[in-house]
Amino acid sequence: MRMSRNMAGTVFVFGALSLTLTALAYPTMLGVQNSATDPDRVVANTPHGPLTEGDRDFVVKVRSAGLWEYPLGEMALERGTTAAMKEAGKHLIVGHAGLDETCRKIAPELNITLPNQATPQQQQFVATVSASRGKEFDSTAVNIMRVTHGQIFPAIAKVRASTRNRLVRQLADQANDTVLDHITVLEKTGLVNHDQVNFQQTTPPKLSRDQLTPPPPQPGAPLVALSPRPDLNVRTDAPAPSSSPSG
Repeated sequence: MRMSRNMAGTVFVFGALSLTLTALAYPTMLGVQNSATDPDRVVANTPHGPLTEGDRDFVVKVRSAGLWEYPLGEMALERGTTAAMKEAGKHLIVGHAGLDETCRKIAPELNITLPNQATPQQQQFVATVSASRGKEFDSTAVNIMRVTHGQIFPAIAKVRASTRNRLVRQLADQANDTVLDHITVLEKTGLVNHDQVNFQQTTPPKLSRDQLTPPPPQPGAPLVALSPRPDLNVRTDAPAPSSSPSG
């Protein structure tokens, strides 16, 4: 049976990526502190409601996600070979700039220290995508991003359902809309290998804690801010349904 050129390209890319994704693909982005030992343990009582370990780590996860997905969006906008790929890049930039602004706003009110760098694992994601070119760049970026977004999506729902902190609840609402929008635009590129992505989402490798934890900021270092891009003129809060094949 003859394989189409597009399918062959996807298989080739996933052959090259399989080891990378197996080694890297579980983006449980933990706090600047260590992983939450008890996500339900209240670490602070704030005017906005009690703050748990899980709440605190969630704010840091969202911040850490932006620190690697925003530059990946810039790469997609600059180097993507199709209009759909460039559109996905715009959504990544705008969505994470908005989430980053919220994180930076609420962190001082909740006494949460935010990182200035993504986790070592996430930095490797960026390096892997950056090393590719042309159609391989498109496919590599889309499939890594689709795996990571698919993994974080249920974690957002869990935080939204359980948190008693008003600010964390608002961030979860915003993150839910943004991640759904990003999943949608990634699927609209037509490059998602759903079988491989679903396998990677449900079969994560075990990684050491230091690979999953963003390094703490240097004392006195200014907080890095992801620049808003109103010039890109996209919305990330109400995605249109994807029309791409589900298989």
